[in-house]
Amino acid sequence: MAFQVTGYDAQVRQVIPLYDEIHAQILDLIETWRAGRPIAWLDTGCGSGTLALRGAQTLDLTRLVLCDPSEQMLADARQKLAGTPAELRCIGSEAIGYEGQFDVVTAVQSHHYFDPATRARAVANCYRALKPGGLFITFENTAPDTDVGKQLVLRRIERYGLAAGRSEEAVAAHTSRYGTEYYPLTAGDHLDLLRQTGFSAAELFWRSYLQCGFYAIR
Repeated sequence: MAFQVTGYDAQVRQVIPLYDEIHAQILDLIETWRAGRPIAWLDTGCGSGTLALRGAQTLDLTRLVLCDPSEQMLADARQKLAGTPAELRCIGSEAIGYEGQFDVVTAVQSHHYFDPATRARAVANCYRALKPGGLFITFENTAPDTDVGKQLVLRRIERYGLAAGRSEEAVAAHTSRYGTEYYPLTAGDHLDLLRQTGFSAAELFWRSYLQCGFYAIR
């Protein structure tokens, strides 16, 4: 795990620029797409439940399911979402088996840890979990198209981390994880994977530093 569960969101905010804005963009896209309809939502790789909590407070949900392979993360999410009817499961998206149950599926900063075969299986599972016409949203660390671009964006993230209060050692350790602990695809490769999975439409809708946001329609 990249971060300790305690204080997870504060640690992520020191590494991912515009972390809260990413959540806002996801919720705005869902709100725009649903056009006033109540929805069933699966958030896989839910982490500590911050996104799901914001969604539970603002969206009209008929069902909310949170999945994560870390029981510690789910304990945090369970505490945050106390009083909501959220269902929580300790499982990763590479192993979920839902079939046509959800209007929206989200997978945020979770699939870039997988090898190619596992990533493809996880995306296919998200596709199958959706109802026909359903919306899939994923954010991932995404590779620049050139080595020059890679070196520049990694230096930018280092500068961001230092300005956010991280130590030089922590910043260097985070940079060393690129290609060794997480395996980013280019934006084009992400879109190709979504289309090959069977989605009828796939689009890039957000890009900042390493983070890209994609949506696709089953």
